Amino acid sequence: MRTLLSFLAPHRRTLLLGLVLGLVANAAGLATPMVTKWVLDTLGSGEPMTRPIGVLLALVLVGALITLWQWRLLGTLAEQVVLDARTAMVGRYLRARVGDLHRRPSGELVTRVTSDAALLHEASGSIIGLVNSTIALLGTLVLMGVLDLFLLGCTIVAVLVVAAVMGVLLPRIAKATTAAQESVGRLGGTLEGTLRAIRTVKASRAEGRLGERVIADARDTAAHSVRAARISASVWTVAWTGIQLAVIAILGIGAWRAQRDLLEISSLIAFLLYAFQLMGPISELTQNVTALQAGIAAAGRIREVEAIGVESPAAPAAVPLPAHRPAPDTDQPVLAFRGVTARYGPDAPPAVSGIDLEIPRRGHTAIVGPSGAGKTTLFSLLLRFLEPEHGELLLDGRPYAAHSHYQVRARLAYVEQETPVVPGTIRDNVRFGHPDATEAEIQEVLRAVQLDEKVDSLPEGLDTPLASTEVSGGQRQRIALARAMLRTPDVLLLDEATAQLDGLTEAALHECIRQRAAAGAVVTIAHRLSTVLDADRIVVLEEGRIRAQGTHAELLASDELYQRLVRALRIAADQDVVAAAVA
Repeated sequence: MRTLLSFLAPHRRTLLLGLVLGLVANAAGLATPMVTKWVLDTLGSGEPMTRPIGVLLALVLVGALITLWQWRLLGTLAEQVVLDARTAMVGRYLRARVGDLHRRPSGELVTRVTSDAALLHEASGSIIGLVNSTIALLGTLVLMGVLDLFLLGCTIVAVLVVAAVMGVLLPRIAKATTAAQESVGRLGGTLEGTLRAIRTVKASRAEGRLGERVIADARDTAAHSVRAARISASVWTVAWTGIQLAVIAILGIGAWRAQRDLLEISSLIAFLLYAFQLMGPISELTQNVTALQAGIAAAGRIREVEAIGVESPAAPAAVPLPAHRPAPDTDQPVLAFRGVTARYGPDAPPAVSGIDLEIPRRGHTAIVGPSGAGKTTLFSLLLRFLEPEHGELLLDGRPYAAHSHYQVRARLAYVEQETPVVPGTIRDNVRFGHPDATEAEIQEVLRAVQLDEKVDSLPEGLDTPLASTEVSGGQRQRIALARAMLRTPDVLLLDEATAQLDGLTEAALHECIRQRAAAGAVVTIAHRLSTVLDADRIVVLEEGRIRAQGTHAELLASDELYQRLVRALRIAADQDVVAAAVA
């Protein structure tokens, strides 16, 4: 409830206006039966009916206009509340720590922004509706008492019986709605993962198995939603039936009292109008409580997003890079690990332990080792996707803690092994990190990755959407490389960035990497040793620790693990032979 109110708080003035409009509309509605009684009394007395009928028409017209104004106002407010919720969640996702974000299925996170936020639409106006319908209910009961206290007593008994039954059913609506939304999140996560791996699914002939799993989640979602719908239907049926039975009883008792001159006919008609009108507030109460229960359930799931840890709170605009950064000491390493130990969870074993490593300001440093040795963890630490448990990292001799996440990452460029592309065109992707890049700069890096001719041959050129099947996986990888190499970064981090390239393109990119290494630092994670044979230094990791460092020739002569890695990939021991084979 607090989360729901937090989204409504910035719109308190609009809510107050909606409340006032609702009260005015209620006043017009409550006055209508009394004016109807006035019309009937005037009819019996023979007086002119112009005035009471004019008042009755004015009440109807004013009530309709006020209600229209309120609906439009609250409808706009509801959409703004949904937008605020989605904006807050998207902002939280983009500021989140990578590890915390990866612990949740991406499909479920999307569901919270789309489906859960949509439930706030009705809930946002339900609070005003609850106040208005409660006041309308109380006002109706008071005016019924003015007309006839005995009939009012009968009405109150009926209302209390209906309220008691609804009180039992309403908590079940909240529980069923929460379960339904959670199942929608599971369905989104399963379906998103299946579609992301659709090639593997088809190649493994697993369409049937995966389809059954997704459909099972869909059935579970449907079951919970049907349960919620049935409970809501029960509440509505109880409310309507209870009021209808009450009206029938009031009609019979009122007619009996009118026969004995205990009640005027005009008062009986006015009382019956209030009895019929009573169905409105009770129906609104039922609708608003149901919507509020669904909104509270959705707000609870949205509130869980707040538990996702975020990075340093400073926004990029608040921590710009210095316009004139002091020239660093060229003998000082650009990056350094000092006794760094890190793990991915409080109970997880260390992913890396006691790492002492310096990255020179220029040159090519390669990191190799068996799977699980900690190679990717080192990159996660450098990019501040993961924070060290012990030790510290230095950038230009200053601890990482002295820099914001934005400032650290502004000095680095990173190409993932899977080389994902961002939504948009080739142009959008290449200049993703530098939106102000010129056409000449874009063309230069495309030539460096041997993609300029391919892009020129496309009908839309740089404006080709990357959803297009005209761009292959290897070409997407080169686009990611071009993005990283635009405006030579201080440190270029490559996680096996040539895995999907043919031999000729790979050789050309190795030359490009050598040129970059002459101007700045290049750090590569190598799963293929052919990528790093000419590295200035190779770091061998094993079980989260640095085992050895040196050139290819030095490690081949001195380190057994490196020798095994070389043999496993059938790379000749003689570097000249290897170079000749590559050529």
